[in-house]
This record gives sequence, C-alpha cells and structure tokens, in this order.
Amino acid sequence: MLTISLLACAAGSTLPLAIAAPYGCAAHLLVPQRPGACPPSALPHLPVGTCLNDSTGKTYLKVTGHVFLPARSGIHTLSCPLLTACMDLPVGEITLIPSRQGISLAWITLSDRGSLGLREDRSGPALAARVRSHMDVEHAQGFLLPDDECRLRALLTHLALIDGFDLILTTGGTGVAPSDITPQATRKVLDYELPGFVQAMMQASLQKTPKASISRSCAGVLHHSLIVNLPGSTKAVLENLDAILPALTHALDKLHGDQSDCAEEE
Repeated sequence: MLTISLLACAAGSTLPLAIAAPYGCAAHLLVPQRPGACPPSALPHLPVGTCLNDSTGKTYLKVTGHVFLPARSGIHTLSCPLLTACMDLPVGEITLIPSRQGISLAWITLSDRGSLGLREDRSGPALAARVRSHMDVEHAQGFLLPDDECRLRALLTHLALIDGFDLILTTGGTGVAPSDITPQATRKVLDYELPGFVQAMMQASLQKTPKASISRSCAGVLHHSLIVNLPGSTKAVLENLDAILPALTHALDKLHGDQSDCAEEE
C-alpha cells in the first residue's frame, strides 16, 4: 500500500510521484510516516501499466512512465514514476494499492520523415490495435524516432529497464537500405535472442512475397521485456504480427515466472 498526498488535477493530467517535491515541479507526494505506508527506502518499482486503486478497486492513478528529477535537498536526483490521473482528483491524502491486470505495450516507429511530421504513422496504431484484439492490454504507448541507432538503443533500454514495458514492438528499418538500423541496434541491447519468432515471421512473409528474404528482423528478451522487430509497411506489420500472436501470451507468461508446463500432456 502507498499513502499519497494528492494534488488537485483533472483526469488525464500527469504528475510525478516524488518522496520530496522536486524544485520547480508539481508532484504527488509519497507520505512515508503514516501507518501502513511505504517508507522511502522501500518504495517498490512501479512498472508502466501499474494502477493505483483504493480498497474498493476504484482506479485513481496509473503509472505511464518514469523520469529522474532533482530533489529538494541533497545532491542526488529522484527516480519518479509518472502518474496519470484516471479521474478528477481532489487535494487530500489517500492510501492506494498498486495492481496490474493486462500487459503494457510500447511500439516504436522508425522513420526519418515520420519523425519530422512529414509522414503519418499508420503501422504503429495498426499493430497496437491488433495486439489489443488478442491480448488484455492495460497500457499502450507509441514512440516515433528517426533512423538513429544510438537513440533507438537508448529508448529500448529505457522502456525495458526503467519503464518495465512487457512487450516492445518496433516497426520499420529492417531491410538493407543504409538507413535501416533497427536490427543491429536491437541486437546490441538484448540479453538473448528468440530466433523462433523470426522464423515464424519469415515463413509467413515468404508466402506473400519473395522480397521478404531480405528482412533482417530480430526478436529477443531484455530483462523481463519481449522485443520484436516488425517491417515498416502496415500490411507487412500485420502479416508478421499475426504469425507470432499465438505465442506472445505464452512467452510473456514465462518471462513473468509462470511455472506451468509448456506442452499439454497427452
């Protein structure tokens, strides 16, 4: 349980949760000295998609990101979850219970023109809608980047290790053009690869076009996050995603510690 001193804010507003209010920044405050409250030293990591509910199950806030902010005193920064209000919130102190239901999904669209606002991102929203139709998604968030290997590596690392997204899908940059940097950037951050996902996508793509053979997509795991590269076109994104959707839920369950047998006994 977390006892939080709420600031008044409208539904949809996002503020950090801080142990002490950072300079120049409004923040919901963690109250550590109340009975049953979490002391600062034991503040749990709250991955993206975590909901903060009251004792009746009503959701007040949802974790939608993490930032580092300067503390009011001392030389160190604070790691602050970003909390988005799920309803209009009054000023006051309340004890809330963290809980997670569905998965958290991040998608990254790689496009130089898209990052400049010169091309609409159709692939990202399409893949998010397809995942939602097959899985219980608590929180989904999109990101738009130019074809920049360093920035992609940094974002993948933050989404997996800091934000704690369950599923991270990239779209674009999987071919052989000089600007196609997605696979090599992804491989450099993975703990290990999952070649079976790549094989399933390649098999499905080759049934549509022989040009699929030039795809360099990769898939794998970083900490507890599953990362999969998808092509850039909306049509190819959905074809590749459909090839692996039946296995995604099982893979995420295993990453989260499911101990059940993988195969049913005959």
